[in-house]
Amino acid sequence: MTAFLKMHGLGNDFVVFDARGKGLALDAASARALADRRFGVGCDQVIVIGAGTGGADAAMRIYNADGGEVESCGNATRCVARLLMEEKDRGRVVIDTPGGELVCADAGGGNVTVDMGVPKFGWRDIPLASEVDTNRFALDGIEAAAVNVGNPHCVLFRDAADIATLGPKLETHPMFPARVNVEFVAVQDRAHLRVRVWERGVGITSACGTGACASAIAAHRRGLTDRKVEVMLDGGTLAIEWRESDGHMLMTGPATLAFKGDVDLKDYAT
Repeated sequence: MTAFLKMHGLGNDFVVFDARGKGLALDAASARALADRRFGVGCDQVIVIGAGTGGADAAMRIYNADGGEVESCGNATRCVARLLMEEKDRGRVVIDTPGGELVCADAGGGNVTVDMGVPKFGWRDIPLASEVDTNRFALDGIEAAAVNVGNPHCVLFRDAADIATLGPKLETHPMFPARVNVEFVAVQDRAHLRVRVWERGVGITSACGTGACASAIAAHRRGLTDRKVEVMLDGGTLAIEWRESDGHMLMTGPATLAFKGDVDLKDYAT
């Protein structure tokens, strides 16, 4: 049997395995089976903690519910950071992800702040299939913005009533060769956003840390908000700051342990 933790950040939930110093027989198909909410443990993402290299305290691999491996997950980073800080009795840790190293700090009250780094706006960096102004471009008649916050995002300033139909359509749109996360954003005032997220490889999710960052960035680039905002997602609120001094994105929110368990990974092997 293999031990796991079930954790979540505002309802965006994860099955977390600690693979440091041990082998873990996990691939896309087994991750997809584990994530199944009827026949598996059930989650949005499967997270594997590995040994860190260089200055990192640990490494993190991220599998979406469809089994695809992705570059970054802000909510999962907070959860892994909480585990590492408790384990090491420290207020700061560094986690290596496919999207880059992330510095995390204890923010008090069960909250964790993650420095998500500097967002990318170049069309090749997102990536997009062709060159456009990523601050504002037309996508099948819909006005959109695009940004990479460790992973690709398409931000729409529109009502989320059609999220279940428009979300998957845009996720797989030819404009996004690596697929994309889609945010539906309502600006409440200069310090508050209401956001709903269609997550790449997952679907509608209760929260998305990188999606909250992408929404805050897109809103500020258009002059709609200040650099510090509260982003209300289906599962709760994240505090986002796009720091003026160095352009880094800071995301602060909770990281919650739901329960511990054991699973026989052979039951999920391909």
